[in-house]
Amino acid sequence: MGKAGGSEARVRFEKIYRILRRRICLLDYPPGRRLREEDLAAEFSTSRTPIRRVLARLEDEGLVRSVHGVGTIVTDFSIDDLQQVYQLRVELAELIGKLAPVAPDPERLAAFRRLVERGRELADKPDAREFARLNMEFFHLLMTLTANEPLKEISERLYYQTTRVWLKTASRLAQYENMLRNEISIFQREMADTVAAIEAGDLRIIGHIRRSHVAMSFARLRAETHPAR
Repeated sequence: MGKAGGSEARVRFEKIYRILRRRICLLDYPPGRRLREEDLAAEFSTSRTPIRRVLARLEDEGLVRSVHGVGTIVTDFSIDDLQQVYQLRVELAELIGKLAPVAPDPERLAAFRRLVERGRELADKPDAREFARLNMEFFHLLMTLTANEPLKEISERLYYQTTRVWLKTASRLAQYENMLRNEISIFQREMADTVAAIEAGDLRIIGHIRRSHVAMSFARLRAETHPAR
């Protein structure tokens, strides 16, 4: 296979990988769902080889697991399982504005402002799936503010290990609707504060804002699932 063919294969692999990861993290593929190679190969009009590679990568990231005699299953998890992952995310968040910071150009700043506006609209009409999508888009845009590739790679891996937890855990609680409204309001403020920091030209503040958000988000979810007795 020539360079062009190899490049096309990589692009196809990344596309399938990101689509499947997104479906898992939006709970389109809930925990326990079996992912059949032949079905996915047919859906994406490809052979089972790239599908197998994608599933292997998702397994390496903890989103699926291979069960002998059964196949590939979407993993289950609990808030307690992810405590150490959250702790590491908290520590890494502050590095966004410190390691190879990238000042956003006007186009990127405009993209941040559009997300803030979507957050305002979502606060008026809460929707859990849209909240999760907005959170993902904000995360990826935030990662463009650093040129440190290892930081971006590790942060993305950890983010997607934890991003399902709110949808899965909160949806089982009686106070789900109130939690959703509260989380959207808090997240909208984080986005607005991030834009204000960018406009002030102080990218270091962004890391502190993100660190606080991740830490408090985990603390709130723990408090809701482990109420004091």
